[in-house]
Amino acid sequence: MEKLLLVSGPRGRDALTGLLRELGFPPPDIAANSGEARRKLTDGGYSVVLINCPLPDEFGRELALSCADSSAAGVMLLVAADEAPRVAAGVEKHGVCVLPKPLSRQLLAQSIRLVQASARRLRELDKRNRQLMRKLENMQVICRAKCALVRYRDMTEAEAHRYIEQQAMDQRVTSRDVALDIIQMFEG
Repeated sequence: MEKLLLVSGPRGRDALTGLLRELGFPPPDIAANSGEARRKLTDGGYSVVLINCPLPDEFGRELALSCADSSAAGVMLLVAADEAPRVAAGVEKHGVCVLPKPLSRQLLAQSIRLVQASARRLRELDKRNRQLMRKLENMQVICRAKCALVRYRDMTEAEAHRYIEQQAMDQRVTSRDVALDIIQMFEG
């Protein structure tokens, strides 16, 4: 189940918690100010961070930007209608969604679902990016080992490739592990 963090001073907290419950969302974790929210965010695991501005210790803009920069959670700022365009101009380019208060039930529900979907997509893209980076690192290590074999053992690139693969199969380890051993042996 996706977790939601509600950051709100006492004003509006109960109403928002009740509204979220009525809309079918799980009970949110609650932070009374930005300091408490930052502590809770270090534990991670939130799909949405809903910030009801202003907060007792800051407006909420800085918390939203910090959260958007350091986590994959979708970040939403609830701001008075007259301030919403100005606040939105400064934070939307960072991926923060701004909703004007007072809120309609439908707008809140749709916005949270949209932010959750975006956060899921971002997490999947991040996961894929990490996989690709790991694959690229493996290829670089193997290429470096092949170059060492070509240079120090007078092998062709194809022979070096076959040698690394054969060693990996014989030793029942990855090609990367064999490549690291070769690099250590010749360049260590």
